[in-house]
Amino acid sequence: MIHALKIEPNFYEEIRNGDKQFEVREDDRHYSVGDVLALNELDDTRTEYTGRALLAKVTCVLRDERFLQKNYVVMGIKLLGVTEEHSQGVKFEIYGGNGK
Repeated sequence: MIHALKIEPNFYEEIRNGDKQFEVREDDRHYSVGDVLALNELDDTRTEYTGRALLAKVTCVLRDERFLQKNYVVMGIKLLGVTEEHSQGVKFEIYGGNGK
């Protein structure tokens, strides 16, 4: 299943650069291993989309109320691709097994 989600600019950059390989979310969509997150970046005001997006595959899901608030999950993610809009059109990069 593909989940279209909003993401703040600082978290977008951390995932894009490979520094953040997890996502914490409310479990209102019943996330599963193998799902794909389409993470659509919000602008600095958090009211509009920037046109940049990440695709990330869910590699593991932690649901444990001993460590998380009720109805929240931590998902391990693997970056699959990046979409960015430019004046010349849309650019899409596909990532391989170990990063780019």
